[in-house]
Amino acid sequence: MNKALLVSDAAHYRVDYEINPYMHTAVQPDQAAALAEHEGIIAAHRAAGRRIEYVASAPECPDMVFTANAAVVSGNRAVLGAPPPERKSELPYFQEWLINHDYEILEAPYPFSGQGDALVCGDLLLAGYGQRTDRRMHALLARELGYQVVPLRTVSPRWYDLDLAVGVVEPGRTLAYCPQALDEPSRRRLRGLGLDLIEVDVQEAARFALNLISDGTTVTMTKGAPRLAATLRERGLRVVELDTTELAKGGGGVRCTALTLDNPLPARP
Repeated sequence: MNKALLVSDAAHYRVDYEINPYMHTAVQPDQAAALAEHEGIIAAHRAAGRRIEYVASAPECPDMVFTANAAVVSGNRAVLGAPPPERKSELPYFQEWLINHDYEILEAPYPFSGQGDALVCGDLLLAGYGQRTDRRMHALLARELGYQVVPLRTVSPRWYDLDLAVGVVEPGRTLAYCPQALDEPSRRRLRGLGLDLIEVDVQEAARFALNLISDGTTVTMTKGAPRLAATLRERGLRVVELDTTELAKGGGGVRCTALTLDNPLPARP
């Protein structure tokens, strides 16, 4: 898992609107620094042995660098995201790439933040709602992708996508999460899964600590979360910490910039 990733680029990345609490049109990213950050993320993926697929960004799509919201993929199926209106123009580019690479496309009938709110963890699909995803999407995801869906409600726009509140560290085995980002029923659901849970404090989570990519051996994550990084290293994982200062101005981190193409298919009964 996370050995095959679809990415775009930061060539047209900017803040044209405010659709999450991290975005401010008066605070624009430094273009050269943003490009360097994104290139550093791609280099880290390649160094970890991950295969990179690429969709060129379009001038009218300032958030296209955050490819995770385009869809969620399992096997040869892709459920497209249904993002806020400001990001609708991205979808045709990702849909075209997926079709050209033989994916069966399913459209979302309700608001859906793609992989941002749909994290595969073994046979489970951790499914966020409460902010950008309509909970009615969960039944569709279960039916069309075959995972056991675990609904997790984030408590405020600060955690506008689940991938800011939860990080899959070792699929089917280890999760990192921020308890304060989830409501109490969701915390109970997580505790009931029988997985190894790593608690991350609000301060590190707010710096996109949980917006990480892990293949179970190497964890690629943002700088600025030393406690989580140390905990992961203590567990024998290789941890690569990267600067995401400019990407954070758009409300994204490492996980946001890559759509996983090799999520494991759920075991069939």
